[in-house]
Amino acid sequence: MSDVLLRNITKRFGTTTAVDHLSLDIADGEFVVLLGPTGAGKTTTLRLVAGLERPDEGEVFIGGERVSQLEPAARDVAFVFQQYSLYPHLSVHENLAFPLKSPVRRLAAAEIDARVKRVAEMLRIQHKLNNKSTQLSGGEMQRVAIGRALVRQPSIYLMDEPLSSLDAKLRGELRLELKRIQQELGATILYVTHDQIEAMTMANRIGVIDGGKLLQIGTPREMFEDPNSAYVAQRLGQPQINLLPAGALPNGRIPDGAVTVGARTEHLDLSKSGSGEGEVEWVEHLGDQIRLHVKLGPHMVTTLVDPDSELVAGDRVAMRLKNPLYFDANGARLRS
Repeated sequence: MSDVLLRNITKRFGTTTAVDHLSLDIADGEFVVLLGPTGAGKTTTLRLVAGLERPDEGEVFIGGERVSQLEPAARDVAFVFQQYSLYPHLSVHENLAFPLKSPVRRLAAAEIDARVKRVAEMLRIQHKLNNKSTQLSGGEMQRVAIGRALVRQPSIYLMDEPLSSLDAKLRGELRLELKRIQQELGATILYVTHDQIEAMTMANRIGVIDGGKLLQIGTPREMFEDPNSAYVAQRLGQPQINLLPAGALPNGRIPDGAVTVGARTEHLDLSKSGSGEGEVEWVEHLGDQIRLHVKLGPHMVTTLVDPDSELVAGDRVAMRLKNPLYFDANGARLRS
């Protein structure tokens, strides 16, 4: 595995700047996730590392070597795409072996077979090696697509939302599998997604990206507890953080310049009160917890309560803040 450095990378398509002076350090063996909405510049960043796009400005380094002008085949990277992209006429074994038969890195047949079997066992698809890819379920096909990258043993794995087309149960299973495999191999992975659960559960560090700019990067806990802007705070957490006018709820002293208060579930104290400032609008029972939607004047507040809560629609509740987050008029974080 190798470390990867991006230095002031910029990529434009006509008048659109897809990646804007982005710098990022990925350590050897680190799992870094870029989190952001569609059009944020995530996939373009992957393509710049892979060599599928050339930067207009800036440099890419892999293992200490400047690779910005190298062809993709010379960069020693493996790319896992959102779609499976398997060869339907080949068996699982042949799909997994295919990258090892290219003229660039052709291996002996015995070594190819050993690698394929080892990766198939990691992905728990060893019993499917003789099946055609068209005979697999969606989750199995995605395992093969990931396995085709794993057999390569490259400097870095680039993964472009590889779980997004799977159902919720399969996504949960493959998140655990992928993290387990990454730790076993000590693999360096740059992974992009719009799914905050994937980012929070798999990443060593999360980078929030928007408009081609890397807004903040840190451990999942740092990003959740200490966001540097309202935008970053909104990208993490379920339910999404409540953004209200500063002073909408009691909370003692408000920092100078604060315009917006950010209140997650842990920042809110709720109690049933006939004179409370909020009214429960509706209740969602989620099994292990209850999600409350509370009307606070012209605003809506969403929070979680214990599953044994007896609150129902129409109840009045008193609401108090506990150490919430504050932001200025531009959405920048204010720390008291």
